[in-house]
Amino acid sequence: MTTTAFDEMTALGAEIRPGYERIKKWLNETDPEQLRLRQKEAELLFRRIGITFNVYGDADAEERLIPFDIVPRVITRNEWSSLTLGLQQRVKALNAFLGDVYNKGEIIKAGIIPEELVYKNPYYRPEMVGFTPPQNIYVPIAGIDIIRVDADTFYVLEDNARTPSGVSYMLENREVMLRLFPELCAESRVSPVENYPDDLLATLRSIAPDSAPSIPTIGILTPGPFNSAYYEHTFLADKLGVDLVEGRDLFVRDNFVYMRTTEGPRRLDVLYRRLDDDFLDPLVFRPDSVLGVPGLMAAYRAGNIALANAVGTGVADDKAVYSYMPEIVRFYLGEEAILKNVPTWRCREPEALSYVLDHLEELVVKEVSGSGGYGMLIGPRADKETIETFRAKLKTKPDDFIAQPTLALSTCPTFVQNGIAPRHVDLRPFVLSGSDRIRIVPGGLTRVALKDGSLVVNSSQGGGTKDTWVVD
Repeated sequence: MTTTAFDEMTALGAEIRPGYERIKKWLNETDPEQLRLRQKEAELLFRRIGITFNVYGDADAEERLIPFDIVPRVITRNEWSSLTLGLQQRVKALNAFLGDVYNKGEIIKAGIIPEELVYKNPYYRPEMVGFTPPQNIYVPIAGIDIIRVDADTFYVLEDNARTPSGVSYMLENREVMLRLFPELCAESRVSPVENYPDDLLATLRSIAPDSAPSIPTIGILTPGPFNSAYYEHTFLADKLGVDLVEGRDLFVRDNFVYMRTTEGPRRLDVLYRRLDDDFLDPLVFRPDSVLGVPGLMAAYRAGNIALANAVGTGVADDKAVYSYMPEIVRFYLGEEAILKNVPTWRCREPEALSYVLDHLEELVVKEVSGSGGYGMLIGPRADKETIETFRAKLKTKPDDFIAQPTLALSTCPTFVQNGIAPRHVDLRPFVLSGSDRIRIVPGGLTRVALKDGSLVVNSSQGGGTKDTWVVD
């Protein structure tokens, strides 16, 4: 494994890598004070736009602005083409896997994945057994988290198949860059991301039930303004030109879902839900939920509404299931995975657990159902007390954890308090799977660990974002 961080602009030396020549020239020619002013302008624009998020569990629970870095991250067209092929392959395999585990279970019968890993998974939904969603698409919207370790190697860090967020930041980051640096953007001939809302709309229309009209009615279901991603929900509804609805705005009659409007009830055909499974339907899941729609699952199982993403997709998010992705790709597609997985020890296996316990100081340990960078041990950065706490957890519930080597995520030039400095980054491309085709806008959301030396890019833990440029 790579131990020295690969810098995407200069590799490991002084030579500028392809694609970054224009950025390096711009940084050399621009006065640092000018960059500082532009950085402040960017912050002002984001405050005016109102992009904020809430951190759950914080004592103050105040809305925060996700920091934005004005130095773009560059990916060459050739690199992006290779990534695109790998992303398309991966989401095809994820959809095939979900269709299989909720129906015939061939991959389990073949002994490739242990049945308890699927059937005892907290996100496995027995209510989906024997049911195929409209157009057989389980994951219309996927966010695949990618890291880079050298000039040629990209790894998938995790698959987000439930309700991946962050696409509003991808779009707003580009908007701000076009405002602040129009000449730099034009000279660099950056591939556009602005057509994402059109692609998303086309994807959602393509998964509508067969009984829907030629132009189906689409809604975005939000838990409401107190949700951490509420800005994104309103943003997407506005960009797509569809209604943003809460559970109380909908009702079910004769297994059809209707939206209350000033002109009377209107049938909904597709619901892009930004609400977890547990809260979707109080008649099926949590009876105390006031966020969902009673009867929604009955309408869904009757084939009268499409949900994006399908119920029960969380089983594919599981980090233990992730460790089987090379086998999953091979089983369903008969191909070798184009995008590599990070090597993973499954702590549920005695031999792996023994190795992990002996090497805790060197490894990253994650909860299989964890997200957002929480519930994680970064061994080389942890103190002895934290390591011993994790050791006890592993011994008590080994099935709940996986471990991975501490990879040196690639770095990109970033504008920080003392000027330009390298900071670790990851990438979340958004993959849209329709019944007609797979759509991926060139780029994605680059998240950056703004703290010096930090490998945690999550916004809830001090990370920021960058614009991602795909260039010739």
